[in-house]
Amino acid sequence: MFTANARTRQLNGTCTSSVDMELFLHYSIIPSLFIILVLSLLQRREHGRQTDDTSYLLGNHFGIIVPLDFVGTFSNRWSYGIAFGATANKIMFLFSEGYQPLQVPQWAQAFVLLIGGFEVGLSFFPFFACLSSEFRLTSSILGFCYSLLWFVLTVLQISECPHGQFVGRYETLLFYWPSLLCLAFLLGRFLHMFVKALKAHLGWEPRAEEKPLLEAHQAEHVKQLLRKACPREREKSWFQTRVYDWDPCFQFPSRMVGTIVLAFICLYLFIIIEFCMFVFVRDKLDVFEGKLESYVALMNETGTLTPVILQVKELISVSKGVWVATILPASLTSVSYLFHILACYRKHMKRLWAGDKHFLPLRFHNPSPSESVVAIARYSGWQIAYILWGYLIIHVMQSLCGLMIMYGLVLPVTHHRGLEMLRRLGLGILTISIILGLMILQMWIAASFFLQPKLGPGDKQKPLALNNRKAFHNFNYFLFFYNVLLGLGACLSRLLISCVLGTWLIARIDRTIMQSGYEGADMGFSAWIGMLYVDHYHTNPVLVSFCHILITGHRERKLQKAIKYWCLDQSAGPRISARSRTRWRLLQTLINNPRLVMLRKSKSGHGSQEFTQILLTCSES
Repeated sequence: MFTANARTRQLNGTCTSSVDMELFLHYSIIPSLFIILVLSLLQRREHGRQTDDTSYLLGNHFGIIVPLDFVGTFSNRWSYGIAFGATANKIMFLFSEGYQPLQVPQWAQAFVLLIGGFEVGLSFFPFFACLSSEFRLTSSILGFCYSLLWFVLTVLQISECPHGQFVGRYETLLFYWPSLLCLAFLLGRFLHMFVKALKAHLGWEPRAEEKPLLEAHQAEHVKQLLRKACPREREKSWFQTRVYDWDPCFQFPSRMVGTIVLAFICLYLFIIIEFCMFVFVRDKLDVFEGKLESYVALMNETGTLTPVILQVKELISVSKGVWVATILPASLTSVSYLFHILACYRKHMKRLWAGDKHFLPLRFHNPSPSESVVAIARYSGWQIAYILWGYLIIHVMQSLCGLMIMYGLVLPVTHHRGLEMLRRLGLGILTISIILGLMILQMWIAASFFLQPKLGPGDKQKPLALNNRKAFHNFNYFLFFYNVLLGLGACLSRLLISCVLGTWLIARIDRTIMQSGYEGADMGFSAWIGMLYVDHYHTNPVLVSFCHILITGHRERKLQKAIKYWCLDQSAGPRISARSRTRWRLLQTLINNPRLVMLRKSKSGHGSQEFTQILLTCSES
């Protein structure tokens, strides 16, 4: 089996694919720019001013294409999330700093990575632009063709060189199947968009309505606030009580869904890359172990370094086993963090909607608007990076804990030193128990002898008023010297607990690991708070409902005014075209201002003269 795997690695070490995905990334900018140009040509500019001849020739075309509304998009969320997932391989390529198109000094690497980020964003821009475009028929065709191009080239690369040098068989498929799945989903999504747009174009189905300002779940949230509180709450299941309670009045924005989907795929790819590195290091260690065995055999196990060599071999063997065994718990910990971040996002947003800011540090109660705007741009990328680095740090920490367990409990038993291990373990537990017992004894003495009795029978605790002061001063004096030594252990325990919690929660961007008063130094937590405030100010259901009422009332007043011009007494008339509405308003203006009739530009034709004569007659009457 090992020989077959080695043969596979050797074959794929010389495999050269006809598709260079890095080179295709550069050339994909050409069709991407073409798609952006077409969609921009179709996009109408709103409130545009014609300042020169060039803009006059362009008219109101070539509007700005928005790939995704990062603040208020709640529809089509999973399509955007899958589109983000299709970029996972390229993001990991940037994350590993493999993007090196130019040879630049070390200080200029940041600019190269910035250019690489812009290039990846421009290359995958058509996916998002075609999903969000109003011209569904054209955008679905362009998006389908572009997705098909990426899908075919990815399949071609996998089919030509399916195996790799580290994992062996189907290594390339392990890396690219998430992107393939995302591209296949986008193909189906664009095909579905094309069918629906074609039916609407042919009149078989009604056209899609304009995107509402007030989403359905936001309206339900406001209705729930206006209802009277029910005396009895609905019964919740064990999953809703202990794990997650679904809220129909809350939806995660597309940014959060895309971030979580991309974080899942990037975490998977990071684990695969880490395992490949482990295989590489393991092979090097196997060669090193072979040399050590050769040395021991040469010395006939009588050399002075033989015991050390055996211990080194044991350490290498234990380390490899512990590292592999801790991959699963480290992965599950990072995955649980992703779900927990979603739960914390919903909890924090609801608290902000209710006006509760007590869960935030005091300095974050009024953050800077500019910092918040930058924070929402940083959050998604930083969240993914924190998850990846957090997984690696958690994996290292769990491996160290595994080594401690192996050397403290398992290996002594295998080396027939179990009784000695139990004796040391018992002594350690007894020492810690005595220390904790003395601390508890101090608490009991203080509560029993040095505090005055309760003021009332209903009090839970005694008042903070000293009793037996002379005995208290002697108690304080003699324990002073002992507490100096006890404080050393407390200081070390504080350092150990801080290190463990800090490394364990390093991926939790929603929780700061800094001390109180130093939360501003945690840039990840600052990005989280800024993102919460931007979403709070722009997607608050009460605020959005208020704006919706104002806009709806304004539209109704405009409609009633137009109906008045038409002399219609109906509450809801037929659809009014912009041209007809303009002519009716022109007629009303000319009737009310007859002097303007003579100043109008005359047009040749008998009908225009009759129209002017009618206006003059109406004004005289």
